[in-house]
Order: sequence, then structure tokens, then C-alpha cells
Amino acid sequence: MDADLAALATAHGVATWYEDWHRERKDVAAESVVGVLGLLGVDATTPAAIRRELAAVRERNRLGRVPGTVVMRAGEPLVLPGPVTIELEDGTAGDPDDLPLGWHRLRTGDQEVTLVVVPAELPEAPQTWGWMLQLYALHSERSWGMGDLGDLREFLAVPGSPGLVLLNPLHAITPTLPVPASPYSPSSRRFANPLYLRIADTDEYRRADPPLRAAVDALKPAPTADGLIDYSAVWQAKRAALEMLWPLAGEIDLEADPGLTDFARFCALAERHGPNWPEWPAELRRPDSPAVRDFHSDRVAFHAWLQRLVNAQLEAANDTARANGMPVGIVHDLAVGIDPNGADGWLLQDVLAAGVHAGAPPDAFNQLGQDWGLAAWRPDRLIETGYAAYRDMLRRIFHHAGGLRVDHVAGLWRLWWVPPGMGPDGGTYVHYDPEAMLGILALEAQRAGAVVIGEDLGTVLPEVTEGLERMNMLGSAVLYFTRDWDDPDQVFVPPADYPRNALASISTHDLPTAAGFLTGEQVRVRAELGQLAGPVEQERKAARRDRDQLLAALRAEKLITDQSTNDEIIVAMHEFLARTPCRFVTASLYDVLGELAQPNLPGTMNEYPNWRMPLTAGLEAIAEDPRVQRIAVILAEREAHR
Repeated sequence: MDADLAALATAHGVATWYEDWHRERKDVAAESVVGVLGLLGVDATTPAAIRRELAAVRERNRLGRVPGTVVMRAGEPLVLPGPVTIELEDGTAGDPDDLPLGWHRLRTGDQEVTLVVVPAELPEAPQTWGWMLQLYALHSERSWGMGDLGDLREFLAVPGSPGLVLLNPLHAITPTLPVPASPYSPSSRRFANPLYLRIADTDEYRRADPPLRAAVDALKPAPTADGLIDYSAVWQAKRAALEMLWPLAGEIDLEADPGLTDFARFCALAERHGPNWPEWPAELRRPDSPAVRDFHSDRVAFHAWLQRLVNAQLEAANDTARANGMPVGIVHDLAVGIDPNGADGWLLQDVLAAGVHAGAPPDAFNQLGQDWGLAAWRPDRLIETGYAAYRDMLRRIFHHAGGLRVDHVAGLWRLWWVPPGMGPDGGTYVHYDPEAMLGILALEAQRAGAVVIGEDLGTVLPEVTEGLERMNMLGSAVLYFTRDWDDPDQVFVPPADYPRNALASISTHDLPTAAGFLTGEQVRVRAELGQLAGPVEQERKAARRDRDQLLAALRAEKLITDQSTNDEIIVAMHEFLARTPCRFVTASLYDVLGELAQPNLPGTMNEYPNWRMPLTAGLEAIAEDPRVQRIAVILAEREAHR
């Protein structure tokens, strides 16, 4: 690569090479670097343009300007050239040698910038156990076609006294049809999904007269013919019910929370003009345009009311968790990005890279790379704006969370950007400031009294694992992956050697269930769908080898015999995790109930019913299931013996 182009890329945090999954150097094509620089507003299309951009970088460096955001850890000195004055977030003057945690303003010379003082580390997470729950898959006699927040509240009372319940993302959708199934491609990560409302638990339903209640109850959708969740049908039914109850809502204050009002305005505009804001009339494509500000509709208040209802039911679930003495409570899941055509793509477009798709480079499982189709933060714009959008997102989530799992936590360090018109293998990494991204996450978590779990599976940089450890954030220890990869046989690591600061689990939503792993279900399904990378017999052989190695690890712990059934082996897998020192050990209902199908099969869209499969047992049966009770006893006894 041309030296000037490489220097320009480095100056803007754009990688010109990286280590692939073989730990070998992989050079990035010049056209990929040029494309990504363009997404950052840097013209690298000609040698003359590159020279101009480099000159601008050198001039900024010569002037010694302070960046738009300064991040410092509590207890460390503030080192800046020249005298400074500081205004603390409470409006008082700050002593540069003794600064409290928080969001402050720093003045130096002719500059005024954001100063964020972040914790050096979070308090240690408690030792506890809990359930991993795909909430949409839970169902009861009272829910409407999918699990809801009423089901969650009732699930928290299932015997066993768990310390936490880890949910799938509950991020907001765009309220139009069809409703996408994936919880990892949301319209907004700052607001919640009204599909999870329980209509009968709203104050408006309780105040309704009997005829109105009966009319609402009659809207409950019938079971689908194929047994799968039909999100569009659920939304149509709940939206109709909520519109019936809307006259009972009373006055909605649209000035109390301008951010919520902006989101509600997007929802109302999307109902009128469609879900993809880049296709709206030109005058509506910016949230600060006069046409948008002049837009008035009763639907804005309606969608603000829906968020008020969701917040009330989220808080009721948290109240139940607290009343049950759960040391952590409800742990939410933060998706790695958002649908660029959705609400946050419209509202936050000034801090997002227009046209980029976040994804992942080629690896052993996806040899062409991955394009997730998700928008990505622009690191330079985050710095210029004091990370306000990132902070706001975290605060809104932590308001109803005892913890947060961060999907693809390595994205706080670097994220794979795919430029427009290129395949997923034609991207490169863009680097973020981990001191800011991780530090702000820690600051907002500490203020909320919440724990943080990073999904650090797969090939991640050592500094990711080290950074999580340093901050007392938990990593992820999945049984299937916790192996000695340097050993030719890739043997499973004994439980005593698991990391302390981790959430341990058998599987994840993207991997085979326990029963599926033991029976080779993932090979059967992938072969049927034409998704295998190699010959089917080769894949079966690899699956049998993995199974045999796991059984060997369980036998080494004297948890099974050669005569153990699959049901007994699944219990032993949980007992294995119970012997680890991990702070959190979690069980999934998919594993405990012996479900064969995994919730999501990566690499598929319509070929497999991703995110649409309910649990085979209803909530009422789950509460009485002896397998659930037995696993709860095993994991609860782990805590009693420590």
C-alpha cells in the first residue's frame, strides 16, 4: 500500500492490516481503505487528495488542539498543556487534582470540551446463578402469541431463587409491517419493544369497562398453523388493542423527555411514509428540519404513551426481582448495532457513518466474512459530541437493568466496516477509543448499580479480555468453546481452570442446544439446508469427536458413566459448570428442557425459523417441570457451598 495512504489511514484509526483467524497477517486492499476513509469524511481517492488530508492532520497536530472529549480514570492526574478551568456537572468549579466521577466541562485556551471522569474499575460482581431466557419464546395462557413482560414477571417467581435472568435484546422496532424477527437488528437501542407489552397489565385496561375489556380480549391472536411466532400478527393485534385503550390514557407530556418525543415522531412518520427514512420525502429526512418540527399528529403522543407503558412493565419486573432478593436481577442484552433505516439511524445520523455496514472478517465459520447490515458509530463524531448519544443509550437501558450483556464487546475497541458496494471480505477495522467506550460504560453501570458482561467469544484481541478483567467486567465462558486450542485434540478445559470473572453457560442463542450438540442436530439441519462448509460425513465426524471429548471431560469429573443417558448427560453438563469458579453460571431453558432446535442458525435468513420458535412447554408447565427444578437445585447449591 502507498505509504501516504497507510499514514492517513493510521491517523484516522483505519486498519491497513489485521490478524486473521489463523493468527496470520492479512493486508487490507487499498480500495477498502479508501472506501472506509470516505465514510469518515476523508478524501483519499487521489494522491493529491491524500497529500491534502495528511497536511490537515499534521496541522492539527502542530496546533496541539485538545480533542472534543477528554476521558480520565478516577484517581489519575489530569495532564494537559496550559492552565485549565473545570465546571463540574453540578455547576460548581472543579479542582483538577481531585475530580469526582461524572460528566464535566473543561476549558483551556479558546476551547471548551467534555471531560469524563470514569471509574478505574467496577465493584466486584456477586457470585450467583441464573437463567438465560429468550423472552419471546416464553408463553403462557395469558400471553398473546409470544412471551411478554407479564410472563417475565411470573417467570421470576419460578422456584429456585436465581440471582439473575439474562434476556434477549428488548430494543424497539419500527412500528410498521412486516415486523422483523431478529432482536439484533433493532430500530432503536434507546427505547423498548412494545410487542412485549402485556395488554391486560396496563392501567388503561384495568380502568376499562367490561364491554371494552371484552372487545380487547377478543383481539388475542389464535395459535399459528405452523406453531411459529408471527410477530406481525402479534403487533397487529396488540396495536389494535392499544388503540382501543388509547382514549383512556389521559394527557401525554411531550416536553418532559425530548428524546422520547423525537423517537415517537419517527414512529408516527414511519406509519405514514414507510419504515425506511431514506425513502421519505426529502424535507423529512433530517429530524431537525422545519418540516419535521412542524409535523403534528396524535400518533406522536400515542407512541410516547406506548413507551411509558413498556417502561412501567419493565419497572414492575425489576420490582419483582428486587422483592425476590435477586442480587443482580434482570440483565439486558445490548445489540452491536442498529438498522440504518430505523429510528436511531434517522435521529443519530450525525454520529453514524452513512452507508457503512458493520460485520466481521472471514473466519473458519464464515469464510466470506459477514455483513450484518448494521450502522456503526463514527468515532470522530462521538469524540466531537462528547459521546452524548452513547451515554444516552446506556442510561436509558440501565434505568431498567441490573446488568447489561454487551454483544460483540470487541466492537468497543474496533469494528469491521464494510464500505458500500463491497462484499463483507472487502472491509477493514475501524478503531475506537476503548478508554472512552469502556470507561463510559463503566461510569453509567456504576451509577445504576449494575454489572457488565462482555460477549468476548471467538478471536478477540488480548487487550479486550485484559480490559474487561481490569474493569471488573465479566467475560463469557461457553462450555463448547472453553477448550485447550493449542492441544492437537482440543480437549475441554476442566472446570477448576475456568476464569473467575466470567458468565459461564453451556451454549448461546447462535449455537446448538445441549440436546442438539449431543445428537448432532446442527449437522443434520445444516446438511438439509445446504449450509455445510464441507462434506456431510466430515461434519458428522467432527461433531462426534466434539461429543466424545465433552463426555471424556464429564467422566474425568466423575459426573457420568458409560451408561448415562442424554438427559443425564445434560444434567452433568450443568453440574460441570457448577464446579467452575465463574461469578455467574447460567442455564438456558432450551438446554434444560431438552430442546433440539437452536434459536438462531447463523448464515440463514428464511431457510430457518430464526427467533420465531417458542419453547415447546408453556410457562405453567415449566414452573412444574422436574428438570427445571433439578437444575435450579444444582446451581443454587453451588452458592450455598461457597
